[in-house]
Amino acid sequence: MLVGSLKASLVFIADLSRAIPIAHAIDFVELAGYGSAQMGGHEQIRVLKDLDLDIGGRDVLVVEDVIDTGLTLNYLVRTFELRRPRSIAAVTLLDRPYRRLVDDLPVRYVGFVVPDELFVGYGFDLDERWRQLRDLRLLRP
Repeated sequence: MLVGSLKASLVFIADLSRAIPIAHAIDFVELAGYGSAQMGGHEQIRVLKDLDLDIGGRDVLVVEDVIDTGLTLNYLVRTFELRRPRSIAAVTLLDRPYRRLVDDLPVRYVGFVVPDELFVGYGFDLDERWRQLRDLRLLRP
């Protein structure tokens, strides 16, 4: 089962799904981070949309657009583990391992390790702009 984090992973999960030769389900979550300044540097995460499907007993692959600090993925993994999937792993299109605040993430597949720069296109946006671009582009000031 592929689980994507809305909205930026949408294009990646669609391409990934078409490339996987075995039958699989797809579902989405949507999260919002808040409070990093107000909470003494600790970001809080709230669920805007939860899974529609049951992941109990299933192999779950969390599909991320980018992994930076790892806080969001860590939250998802810990939350999903309570639902007793058979296995849980993650795939990310872009990775910034040098920004990690969490060490034990189940990141199994990485597309590209990238510098700490802003990318748009291929589902990535800046203020909801440029998400529709066919390719990934580095946004320069």
